[in-house]
Amino acid sequence: MRIAFVIAAIVALAAFPKLATPYYVTLVLPAFAYGIALLGFNLLFGYTGLLSFGHALFVAIGAYGAAVASSKLGIKSFELILLLSGSAAVAVAIPVALLSVRYVRIFFGILTLAFGMLFHSFLFKFYDITGGDTGIRVLRPTLFGNAFADLDKTTFLIGPFYYYCLGLLVVFGLLMWRIVRSPFGLHLLAIRENSRKAEYLGVRVRFFRLVAFLISALYCAVGGTILAINVGQADPELAYWTHSGELVFMTVLGGFTSFLGPLVGAFSFIFLKSELMGATQYWRFWLGAILVLIVVLFPQGLVGVGRTLWDKVRRK
Repeated sequence: MRIAFVIAAIVALAAFPKLATPYYVTLVLPAFAYGIALLGFNLLFGYTGLLSFGHALFVAIGAYGAAVASSKLGIKSFELILLLSGSAAVAVAIPVALLSVRYVRIFFGILTLAFGMLFHSFLFKFYDITGGDTGIRVLRPTLFGNAFADLDKTTFLIGPFYYYCLGLLVVFGLLMWRIVRSPFGLHLLAIRENSRKAEYLGVRVRFFRLVAFLISALYCAVGGTILAINVGQADPELAYWTHSGELVFMTVLGGFTSFLGPLVGAFSFIFLKSELMGATQYWRFWLGAILVLIVVLFPQGLVGVGRTLWDKVRRK
């Protein structure tokens, strides 16, 4: 059943640009970006049991990696930009993880939050390097060497770039599925359930937490790269603590106990936020109220809602 649902979702997303207006198609692009980022974030949160309040740091690194590579280094290849941004995120994540994974619960969360805000301050203060509060422009990349010079920006985004990002989501989703179903993923689950018992049984707890942290940073950087190219700008707000909070909200909204939960949360959050912003100036209040209501009534998130409805349909 799950495989059929995934295939149907991929087919629907592939057909979406032909059926929807360009505005709604452009909304799917950040959903793709957050979907990839949240797959990595949930490896750390849902599977390892470590809640980070500073993972927007790695989303911002991915965005600024795309900006620096395209605007300052003249690199146009999207594949090379992804490689550079991902490598930069992993390089930064190594010292951050070495310090952070020594702690758990709120101590881990606050420490990651501190690193995130430190990077946010760096982006603001070092104007000559980062562009300060104005950020850095991100130029249009080439996809597999093709510049699509005959297409305007919107046509490029809802055409070739859309399908490229859909392909990235599928590839990174399959890779994450393999990771969580591997012995490595089972070790992470054991650490989440009882780290002391896992360590007693010979599991290298800190090492596995470190690797999970690095993988999550890589996924967040890929998502940040897509976000920056979609907007055409990398700015410091991507590293702000409220952006990290949105990552947590989306994961909880979809359901962090399910593999597909973060993906559902990303798409639901983006479209819900867009509709509320167009309906009322108090959209933040209503967005928060809806999120709280869903989390209180359905602890397993929207995936839990879907499972409940499906079970009722099957019983009938």
